[in-house]
Amino acid sequence: MSSATAKPWLASYAPGTAETINPTEYQSILEVMERAFDRFRHRPAFSNMGKVLSYGEIDRLSLQFACYLRNVLKLEKGDRVAIMLLNTLQYPVALLGVLRAGCVVVNTNPLYTPRELKHQLNDSGAKAIVVLDNYAATLQEVIKETPVQHVVVTGLGDMLGFPKSLIVNFVVKYRKKMVPPYSLPGAVSFNDALKRGAGQNLPKVSIQPSDLAFLQYTGGTTGVSKGAMLMHSNMVANMLQVSAWFGDRIKQGEEIIITALPLYHIFALTCNCLVFMNVGGLNVLITNPRDMPGFIAELGKFPFTIITGVNTLFNGLLNTPGFDKLDFSKLKLSMGGGMAVQRAVAEKWKAVTGVALFEGYGMTESSPVATMNRPDLSDYTGSIGMPGPSTELSIQSDDGQLLPQGEIGEICIRGPQVMKGYWQRPEETAKVLTDDGWLRTGDVGKMDENGYFYIVDRKKDMILVSGFNVYPNEIEDVIAQHPGVLEVAAVGVPDEKSGEAVKVVIVKKDPNLTAEDIKAHCRANMTGYKQPKLVEFRTELPKTNVGKILRRELRDAPK
Repeated sequence: MSSATAKPWLASYAPGTAETINPTEYQSILEVMERAFDRFRHRPAFSNMGKVLSYGEIDRLSLQFACYLRNVLKLEKGDRVAIMLLNTLQYPVALLGVLRAGCVVVNTNPLYTPRELKHQLNDSGAKAIVVLDNYAATLQEVIKETPVQHVVVTGLGDMLGFPKSLIVNFVVKYRKKMVPPYSLPGAVSFNDALKRGAGQNLPKVSIQPSDLAFLQYTGGTTGVSKGAMLMHSNMVANMLQVSAWFGDRIKQGEEIIITALPLYHIFALTCNCLVFMNVGGLNVLITNPRDMPGFIAELGKFPFTIITGVNTLFNGLLNTPGFDKLDFSKLKLSMGGGMAVQRAVAEKWKAVTGVALFEGYGMTESSPVATMNRPDLSDYTGSIGMPGPSTELSIQSDDGQLLPQGEIGEICIRGPQVMKGYWQRPEETAKVLTDDGWLRTGDVGKMDENGYFYIVDRKKDMILVSGFNVYPNEIEDVIAQHPGVLEVAAVGVPDEKSGEAVKVVIVKKDPNLTAEDIKAHCRANMTGYKQPKLVEFRTELPKTNVGKILRRELRDAPK
């Protein structure tokens, strides 16, 4: 396999965009954060449920938490600490506290089942966990079968200040009954941990670029969930790459960013938390974005400048009354990632907000951002953009040969943001990381003459109809443009005649929509073999916690 690729994308960069970054500009994420604490001490850093913490307060509180971990719990450099929280003020405090202690953050999805949680705690070897009390009962079920020795429990309202903290915690626990009974002997409350760490000195810990910062577990959609080893150097590099891409569009100390995706998700962690803390921005944390009316009410309180999300989130907002009445005059960047942004959603977003929906692409294993569209984009392109600074992409065949421009093959990524490998899984690492540094993504795509990349689909999602490759994204894109459709997913199902047939599962926007309406729309817009043979209507589609549609569940559902 060739180690070098032509880089036609460099000619397509926006004027003034740097082609490379200096990945050694900072030793670690901590160096980045400490610089932000010093420069923006009095500026607001995070807001949640009406409470705002400044950079100075985040500095003080995260230091207290770090002291608790090191001096009270006696954790050492490199010990893993799981964080199982929603978007609350506790999250950045715990996150930065763990890193300042020299420990490794194991981001843990609060919606895990006991089986999934047990796997992740055992696989990571986590010695401690910070858990929201809503999910403490799940932890109780498995903790005795894991290496976890220390538990810190927190309630949703814990950092909102008196009396609001008491009121929120009371309502959540007793009115809404969102905290199932649990028993975790020896657990300490988050606020208590902060108190016990106050007034102490943090032992000096030397963090190197090659030190492990995060174990970021992949979704596990292809089997057992694996921990991607993201080093301090990976995260710093990706933060610098995204920042260089935006250039002077991002103003120091002026940005207000809406963080609705959970911070335990790599997209929000890098693009919201790290990128915007580095420039003194304010992260508005949305705890429950599924409550769309509540989400829109929160949006109305801030002159927000940036919002990130996935296609389903943008689509949900556009279809919720009141969103179109918001003030978008300060909005300058809308970033979509995590799944393909559909043309119909992008066009409606532009029509309502006046700002194009800017699509990027990446994966957990690349910290995550690999490609981005130009930030001066005015309209939807259908492309995932081009490689960012100091990043290469190639299209490769199954046997690792570089394919020429325009041909379809596997998208591969190379750059300083690519993970070291999977935690304690050398065989799995060898499947995706080549000897010359390419990360095999499992995504099928192509590159055009200008260096723009297009995803055709996931390898495993491709449908084979009578020997023709059919890519679900294309089907979904076409059907999503029908005015009667709210959401759609396309999957392949066994078919005696053609091997596989296309099945679409649709959530209606128009209650009168029929299967024949869909088929007629498809006949008008797609060649015969791509048209769905089966049309099913449902009230909702199965999704991951960040809103990705789970095609696998639809495919595996009883026919």
